[in-house]
Amino acid sequence: MCPTSATADRQPEAPRAGEVSHHGASAAGQDAETGAPRPGHAEPPRIVPDLGVGLGLRVPHYAYIHEHQPAVDFFEIISENFMVLGGKALLNLERTLEHYPLIQHGVSLNIGGPDEPDAEYLKKLKRLVERVRPAWLSDHLCWTGTNANPIHDLLPLPYTREMIRTVVERAKRIQDFLGVRFALENTSSYMAYRMSQLPEWEFVSEIVEAADIGLMFDVNNVYVAAYNHGFDAYEFVRNVPHSRIVQIHLAGHTNLGRYLIDTHNGDIIDPVWDLYRATIELAGPVSTLIEWDDEIPEFPVLAALAAQTTQVRDEALARRALRKRDPSAPSFALGKHLLPTPTDSPPPTVHWRQGGPRQSAASEAGAEQAFELEES
Repeated sequence: MCPTSATADRQPEAPRAGEVSHHGASAAGQDAETGAPRPGHAEPPRIVPDLGVGLGLRVPHYAYIHEHQPAVDFFEIISENFMVLGGKALLNLERTLEHYPLIQHGVSLNIGGPDEPDAEYLKKLKRLVERVRPAWLSDHLCWTGTNANPIHDLLPLPYTREMIRTVVERAKRIQDFLGVRFALENTSSYMAYRMSQLPEWEFVSEIVEAADIGLMFDVNNVYVAAYNHGFDAYEFVRNVPHSRIVQIHLAGHTNLGRYLIDTHNGDIIDPVWDLYRATIELAGPVSTLIEWDDEIPEFPVLAALAAQTTQVRDEALARRALRKRDPSAPSFALGKHLLPTPTDSPPPTVHWRQGGPRQSAASEAGAEQAFELEES
């Protein structure tokens, strides 16, 4: 089991022979201070296509999507909700595939858990990959219990060399087995480990580089973790390998005063939009998804948010192009700092299920069944 212990300061350990330490530089040719390509270094090629701005495919919106076929660049599905042999779930999946690209995002891989990834789970996941044919597939850089006793929550990992080696070896095998570009997402967290040896951005960077996989970069999670743990959110954004970012997640969260909870509901706050602008300026045109998984609004509300995201993305890409022509032009990313400060204000009244937006396949199936009864 992963140890659970309180936060304490500890100096990062020096890299061992044969290991890579980025020391703030996220990739070869990427400046350690700015995150931008160093002079004389061409930008690495993108490892997946840019699909634009997408939304999560959720049960309450099935009828609207099938009837109106709204202008959405792509949809993201939670893999576990469709890892079945038949039924209404796959019918809705096939109807959506007729008109939209789909990307798979999982919540149960448990890549950092005490057990090896479950073989039966991977077989079902591969069967779904063969049906969907996504340009990439992602899950979370976390652990979720044991194979026999899943917790159905995304628990943080200790940022250690040993954990890097474990996750890298597993990620390589998973990507080879699935036959599709695989990516891991940085998660939100509410605790840390005394045994951690390096900052989260170095931990994430070393894993995706050494395993030759993609990074699912959740900008809201960066902000939530920075608020909860007291680090500079822009330092995180600048010091991950930008050419490895296959997709960006944007979402709302719940502010409880002394800490934030990644609830995936409500509006995206201005500091998260600013971090997104910085990410796009550094990484270029990366597929972006709006996550809204609790208290889900009507589809037109999300469509309007996707349009706003496209506008912000275009603004950041224009700034990126300007800075390529004139490096002295103002930047969304360089020289910026953000250390969100928790407050002792009384927490608001909130309502969410344990696990927040991380619904299991069973709960989603129950919601779909209720929705079908409502339709009939």
